[in-house]
Amino acid sequence: MSKTQFLVIHCTATPAGREVSSEDIRHWHMDPEPKGRGWSQVGYTDLFHVNGGVERLVSNNEDDNVDWWEITNGVAGKNSICRHIVYAGGMTIENKKPFDSRSIMQKEAMRKYVIEFRRRNPGVKIVGHNYFDKGKACPSFDVQVWLLGIGINQVL
Repeated sequence: MSKTQFLVIHCTATPAGREVSSEDIRHWHMDPEPKGRGWSQVGYTDLFHVNGGVERLVSNNEDDNVDWWEITNGVAGKNSICRHIVYAGGMTIENKKPFDSRSIMQKEAMRKYVIEFRRRNPGVKIVGHNYFDKGKACPSFDVQVWLLGIGINQVL
């Protein structure tokens, strides 16, 4: 068990407006290579659907620790101190370039989720996947600018 230090926001890197199911994510992450990544667990705790619904992918007891059974595979080498969430989208409709494709409903669901998460875990840093991997566009929007817009000011 480790203390949670980061809430990491991801995108599925799929075309704007295209829904992604929990089964899609499970196949992408847990199916054996070459079809999947061969992981023992999915990469995210919660999925934000295009319609604003939030689906739990991995059980979580909502405390400020990452227990062994809650670990998801979102950022190599950091998973024991992170909680990972993902929204369906992150690319243009043509699936050619990174794009903040969050629907109004996804943005609202994510805002509520992040504000509540921050209330329960005030010391946890909220970052995008690209905070740990500068070569990635994920989550296809500037998390720190978005956080300021929803009233969360943090020092990284």
